[in-house]
Amino acid sequence: MFILALMLFMFFYLTGISLASEEILMILIVFVLFFISSVLLINYRVERFILNKVKGIYNDLLPSGVAQNKMVIQSDMEALKKSLQKLADDKKLEIESLKEKENYRKEFIGNISHELKTPLFTIQGYVLTLLQGAVKDKVVREKYLKRTAKGVERLIYIVKDLDLITQFESGIKSIDRTYFDIIKLVQNVFDLLEMQASKNNITIGFDREYHLPVMVYADEERIQQVLTNLIINSLKYGVEKGKTEVTIQEVNDEKIVVRINDNGEGIAEEHIPRLFERFYRVDKSGNRKQGGSGLGLAIVKHIIEAHQEKLLVESTPGVGSEFSFTLQRASD
Repeated sequence: MFILALMLFMFFYLTGISLASEEILMILIVFVLFFISSVLLINYRVERFILNKVKGIYNDLLPSGVAQNKMVIQSDMEALKKSLQKLADDKKLEIESLKEKENYRKEFIGNISHELKTPLFTIQGYVLTLLQGAVKDKVVREKYLKRTAKGVERLIYIVKDLDLITQFESGIKSIDRTYFDIIKLVQNVFDLLEMQASKNNITIGFDREYHLPVMVYADEERIQQVLTNLIINSLKYGVEKGKTEVTIQEVNDEKIVVRINDNGEGIAEEHIPRLFERFYRVDKSGNRKQGGSGLGLAIVKHIIEAHQEKLLVESTPGVGSEFSFTLQRASD
């Protein structure tokens, strides 16, 4: 302001215009008033511009049903700061979630490619060998055809299990609940897996004798699949002359818990959170003691969740593992 006044006097001096002191004072007053009014006007316009922008942000951040005229924007900047911080945190979590899903997608594609590649290359190798002349040898032909059939069976397992998981995840697969005896169902699974358990030199059975039936209300076919997958898993990673036991425990009048215990290899703690992911392997070498789709535990998880029940796992390396799940008891 002082510089502007000095420039004004220099202008009068250079142009030779002489002014009385009263005129100079009047010009200075007018100039000062003009300057102050200009500053106030600019400040008012800038403030209005900022408030309008803040109102626009509030329109996006306000909860539904809250009228804007009930809020004093000027005194609510701290609330705005918190809202913006929450928005930023939510966006950060969303980005991290998308990155995690992208990594999971890449890992899933790699896993399924590996699972499909192994039986396909096996089938291809045997078929090409037969086409190149081995088909004339009856012994070789029969052996290679049996191995090819096993490769095809492995592919069928993978495709069927993937289709089942897809149905559960998309909500298409329904649960057909009926009343049945869980003791009888477990015994049926023991009978089905008796030969496999004997081959692995592992004993399977109940922890004790159950003389009375234990009735539950669930999908019998799917629960049989859960029991089969869990017991097969214990046989797959069991130890020589080991044992797998099933315990039926009453929790209360509404729930029972089924426990599958083994004294096998056990699972390290860092693997347990991802144990029920599709194709996830504790053994990173990729070797399997036995065949299968690699989706057994993932299917168990989806079936139990479809029943709205709980699935738990506890394990200690070198000691063994326990998989357990709850079921609804049949009402009297």
